Amino acid sequence: MAMVTVRHLADDKFRMETREHVVLADQPSGREDEAGPTPVELLVMALAACAGYYGVRNLRSQELPADGLTVRVRWSMRTEPARVGRVQLDVLVPAPLQPAQRDRLLAAIDRCTVHNTLRQPPRVEVDVVEPSVHRAGGPDGSPVP
Repeated sequence: MAMVTVRHLADDKFRMETREHVVLADQPSGREDEAGPTPVELLVMALAACAGYYGVRNLRSQELPADGLTVRVRWSMRTEPARVGRVQLDVLVPAPLQPAQRDRLLAAIDRCTVHNTLRQPPRVEVDVVEPSVHRAGGPDGSPVP
């Protein structure tokens, strides 16, 4: 399995690490020292970045201009339970497309891994791992696990 580590820094700030990359996340506080986007914003950003990646790859495979492709996202929340309720992706292409080219582009973006994950959510397992508790009293007075 791949690994991501998220470590609490202070207040509502977190440091996220994967491979050699670091991203900071935060929750809005009204202060000017926010460290980064919220976890929900990161989720929406991941969907948009994935759509952009698949879009650029498709345009290149069709030998069409891809540089400058932009994905603009509007999204809203729902409650009970709290979640992202609606996402609208607008893919701004750098050049006009023929209908068949547009259809191929939409089909490619529809195969985005993040989008597929939202369609067929993974099983999420949560475990609480507590620090080891040591008792004194080994033969040499050292802690006994």
